[in-house]
Order: sequence, then C-alpha cells, then structure tokens
Amino acid sequence: MEFTHKPVLLHECIEALNIRPDGVYVDGTLGRAGHSLEIARRLATGRLICIDRDMAAIEAAKVRLAPYMDHVTLVHSNFSELGGVLRQAGASGADGMLFDLGVSSPQLDDASRGFSYMQDAPLDMRMDLEAPLTAYEIVNTWSGDELRRILFEYGEERYAPAIARAIVRARETRPVETTLELVDIIKSAMPPAALREKQHPAKRSFQAIRIAVNGELDALPPMLRAAVEGLNPGGRLAVITFHSLEDRIVKRTLQDMARGCTCPPNFPVCVCGKKPKVKLITRKPIVSGEEELAENPRARSAKLRVAEKCEPFDI
Repeated sequence: MEFTHKPVLLHECIEALNIRPDGVYVDGTLGRAGHSLEIARRLATGRLICIDRDMAAIEAAKVRLAPYMDHVTLVHSNFSELGGVLRQAGASGADGMLFDLGVSSPQLDDASRGFSYMQDAPLDMRMDLEAPLTAYEIVNTWSGDELRRILFEYGEERYAPAIARAIVRARETRPVETTLELVDIIKSAMPPAALREKQHPAKRSFQAIRIAVNGELDALPPMLRAAVEGLNPGGRLAVITFHSLEDRIVKRTLQDMARGCTCPPNFPVCVCGKKPKVKLITRKPIVSGEEELAENPRARSAKLRVAEKCEPFDI
C-alpha cells in the first residue's frame, strides 16, 4: 500500500536541532522517515540513527532513505531502550535527538492496524506487531474499574464511567472484536449532546486504549532522561507531542532537568549539589502555522518543545 506522510513541524524541528554536517543525530520515532530524510540530507560525514518499534516503518525507511544509507543506521526497537540502542550502535554521544510522539499517518490510514475509529478492523492498536498486548485484550479482559481509569486518565473522557460500563455489558454477550463495534458501544453510552460535538465521540476513548496498549506515557520520563544522558554537551533534544497528557509530562520533566539548586532559600550555601542538566530553548511550545494547518489538519494538536544539554561545570 502506498502512503502519503507529512512530517509535522518539519522546518521547526530542523532549525531546533541545529544540525552540523559531521554530527551524530537520533530520530527516536522514525515513522515514515519524513524528519529523518531532512536530517540525512544535511549530513556529510555525520551519522543518523533511526529507531522505531514498527517493523513496517523500518522497511519503508530502507527505500525512502536509500540515497543516504551510508550515513544511516536503522534500529527496530522502542525509544524506551534508547541507552542500549546507542551503545549497540557504538555512539558515545549524539548532537541532537528528535522524538515525534504521535501515531504515524500510515498507521492511522492502514485500517488493518486498528488505530482508526473511522474504519472497521480487528481491535489491535499495537505500534509493534510483535508486542503481546492488544486493544482486544484490554477491551475484553480488563476490569470495568481499569477501563474507567484509563479512559479518564489517558483519554480525559468525561463519560468514562458510562463507557466502561457499556463495554463490560457488551462483552458479557460476546467479545468485542472490531473497531466499529467498539465505536457503537462508546456512542451508546454518551448523551445526544456529546454525539453532536465536532470531535468524533470515540476519539478520546481510542486515544486512551492506544496509550494503554503501547505503554506510551510510562516510557516518557525515563526516555527523556536517557536522551539527555546520551546527548553531547550543547546537543539539542526536540520532542513533538500531540495531546495534553504527553505535553504535560515532557514539560515537567524538562523543567525538572533544567532546575539547579533545590536547597531552601535560607541556606547560605548550596548543599544539594544539584546542577541543571539542560537549558530550555522553548519556554512555550512551538505550534504549527496556518499554512501547515491548511495542508495537514493532523498538525493542529502538535506541540514542539526543545532543550539543550548544558556544558559540563568546572569542578
């Protein structure tokens, strides 16, 4: 199947990474290689390490990045394993890292993957097809309390209790097997006013289940810390998020790493020894302009945050 893919905030990401032709860079969420392609084009003697948990993305990148493969290393892994990936690739440090945390357009557009609430497909939602946990298992075996929790916490779904009860009732008759079956159950639990809202009624619930299937939020803080650890001094970290939960985690984690001394204000000298690990390049997130939004409506919720690893302090 031929896919089209528009990398979000492309020019802003390239500018944020401050790419050097001889530098080492990591694209921790390869997707369909839109960002990677622009990074690779700017390398001369440098190197680009691309990571994705979706084997389809790795295979597609072999074609799209073919002219630049002498500078590119493709790795089938999860960005949560970043430290191990860098060691295996023999990279002592990177000059820039990019993480695009959204589901790639081809994953959404490929009905068979089960991410979309607009097309019928088996309940799957795995970014890595080798992973054991699927949306089918969550919907059909997790308790009503757990379903309510993830719908509320990961989807910020205000009708989470009613939707969880509707799912439990439906699966007592027979398993919920497809995406559109689940959409109908979600709609049945929502009041008429909610069904008339501009946003699709199943969007928040599908987001929540996808996050749970792929463990997306749990992996973020350790990944961000590992990324900063793996950066060379002066190296840049650029992170694109697509919903408020992700953005909140990225914002707080970067702010914590940018914070220095935590001693009480009345202490005459610092005794904690805490030094900032990064400086924030963006105090507020970068968002898409009107031109990009007109071409790619999926960019509407994208937010880019950038940090730079601090130079080592003199001792």
